[in-house]
Amino acid sequence: MAYDLIVIGTGPGGYVCAIRAAQLGLKVAVVEKRKTLGGTCLNIGCIPSKAVLHASEMFEQAGHDFPAFGVVVGKPKLDMAAFMKHKDDTVASNVNGVAYLMKKNKIDTVFGTGTITAPGKVDVTGEDGKTQSLEAKNIVIATGSDVATPPGVKVEFDEKTIVSSTGGLSLAKVPGKMIIVGAGVIGLELGSVWRRLGTEVTVVEFLDRILPGMDGEVAKQAQRLLERQGFAFKLSSKVTAVEKGKSGASVTFEPVAGGEATKLDADVVLVATGRRPYTDGLGLEKVGVALERGRVVIDNNFRTNVAGIYAIGDVVRGPMLAHKAEDEGMATAEIIAGQHGHVNYDVIPGVVYTTPEIAGIGKTEEELKAAGVAYNVGKFPMSANGRARAMRATDGFVKILADAKTDRVLGAHIVGFAAGELIAECAVLMEFSGSSEDLARTCHAHPTISESVKEAALGVEKRSIHI
Repeated sequence: MAYDLIVIGTGPGGYVCAIRAAQLGLKVAVVEKRKTLGGTCLNIGCIPSKAVLHASEMFEQAGHDFPAFGVVVGKPKLDMAAFMKHKDDTVASNVNGVAYLMKKNKIDTVFGTGTITAPGKVDVTGEDGKTQSLEAKNIVIATGSDVATPPGVKVEFDEKTIVSSTGGLSLAKVPGKMIIVGAGVIGLELGSVWRRLGTEVTVVEFLDRILPGMDGEVAKQAQRLLERQGFAFKLSSKVTAVEKGKSGASVTFEPVAGGEATKLDADVVLVATGRRPYTDGLGLEKVGVALERGRVVIDNNFRTNVAGIYAIGDVVRGPMLAHKAEDEGMATAEIIAGQHGHVNYDVIPGVVYTTPEIAGIGKTEEELKAAGVAYNVGKFPMSANGRARAMRATDGFVKILADAKTDRVLGAHIVGFAAGELIAECAVLMEFSGSSEDLARTCHAHPTISESVKEAALGVEKRSIHI
């Protein structure tokens, strides 16, 4: 059967691309190697991690925070089976929702491993070994990413003792001790889950800071808050071995600057050193699709060097974020349909779902200094916000960075309750090239956490009201 478009991969980038293309009148098929749609994000990534993050927050609040509100419930007990069922039910609800959307938009779903055999041709091999051939005018590669390991270190995942993010979401019991290799988003989020449930967590990081790429002041504040919660950090440390033992696993590391090696033992070791583009088995070399450092090379219209083949999401340049892939999927579908799709890479938020949440968008102070851009800073502490006080959620701050000459907002960075939600208004402002004054003069409901964003904008011109 011939299609206008075949999308390989049904993660957020792939399924959104397929739906938008179908909305524009194209005949679309999707190819998915898993038994369920949704890719890493819905099945073993973003969605299940948020389910267990929220559940573990509820557990900790019940055990530590309720008495301050006058709520007495006694010491909570963890029902691990129910805890994991909540995660599994959340995943099922989301993947079933995507399956419904495929049917609603009359998109054909083909399960199996897709291989591009020639421009416009995709062979799909099912679990039974049988292969069917599909043809399309256009192909979009949306195969996402897979777990990466530290360079030069052999890691054998059993997903029980030495685990990736996949196993880290499905442990059978709460470990006594956990070592996390990597102080990025995945490691800190999953570390937060198990730390709240009673695990002693140690994070080993190659760099001299946590959360690489995020604003430096935000990262320092986040580290202080996580240490206060019980995290231990071993920064500027190069991991040289991850090994399984008789009753657990160990991590050996040494100072990046040189020095004596240290070996730590734990019940579980979580390796969270990022992800790599997943292009295995696609046949890209055979059809001549160019790759650079493992990523598919594309132009500004998401086209590869082979006519009719496009790529989006984690397999191409840019941050490996589900919402970035979604925007690329929509833009690519619109371009294929003859419209003018576009993604503004300067306005893509990043969120870390620890407690408190951490969010950033646009430029960091470090990036502005490196580029020689003159800027003004407005900051406002959550501790001065009335709603935050009422909720006992006073950790963190909002920081707005605005061009010193034009007042255009160049970046926004938040540590605090619901930071991932608060960053959205900064995204809208920046999408329309708004100024800090625009944000400062926008009426915000009182009392809300969002008033902290307004106050930070007022602070750019040193006129915050409540500090």
